[in-house]
Amino acid sequence: MRHFISMVFSLLVITGLQVSAQSGVRRPERSINRHYRSELTVSNGRVWGSWGHKEMCPMGMYAAGFSLKVEDPIGDGDDTALNGIRLHCVYTANGVASSYTNYASVGSDVGSWGVWRDIKWCPSGFLTAFQLKVEKPQGSGDDTAANNIQFKCSSGSYLLGEGTKWGDWGGWSQTCLGKGICGIKTRVELPQGRGDDTALNDVRMFCCN
Repeated sequence: MRHFISMVFSLLVITGLQVSAQSGVRRPERSINRHYRSELTVSNGRVWGSWGHKEMCPMGMYAAGFSLKVEDPIGDGDDTALNGIRLHCVYTANGVASSYTNYASVGSDVGSWGVWRDIKWCPSGFLTAFQLKVEKPQGSGDDTAANNIQFKCSSGSYLLGEGTKWGDWGGWSQTCLGKGICGIKTRVELPQGRGDDTALNDVRMFCCN
C-alpha cells in the first residue's frame, strides 16, 4: 500500500511539473515599438480610408512569408478585392530562416470582406521588397483600389499573391536596408454603407537589421 501511495505521489509530481512547464511556454510577443532601419513605400496606392496601426515582428524575427485576405469577384455588385495582408515572421539561424513551422503572424488594419488565402513562403531568406497592383479611380464605376501584391525574397525569388485581376502593377518599392521586412502598416477604408467600398488601399513595410 505504501508503495502504491508513493507511485501515485510521484505521478502527481511529474504531472505537476509538466503542467508548470507547459504554462511557462510563451508565444513570441508582437511589438509596435521595435526599431526599424528603413520604410518601404510604393507610389500607386490609393488615398481612401486612413492608415492603421504599425505592427512589427517579434524581436529576432523577420517576415519570410505572407498571406492575403481577398474577396473574389462578386459579379453585379460592389467589389472590394484585396482586404488584408499578413506577414509571417520566423527566427534566423546564421542569417537565414531557421524554420517555417514556428512562426508569428502580424498585420495592420483589415477590410471586412473576403477570406484568407494560404501562406506563401520564400524558398529561402526573407521578404525584402514589394509591388502593388492597384485599380485607378473608376469615376461613377466600382472602385476596388488595391487588388494584389508581389514580394521579392532576399534569395532572389518572387512571391505572387492570390489577389484579383483589376488594376495595374506599379513600380517596386525600395529594397530593404537591413536583413529583411519586419513590420507592416495598411491603409483601409471603412465600410461605406450604400457607398462604394474599396477596403485596402495602400501598404507600407518596415525593415530591420
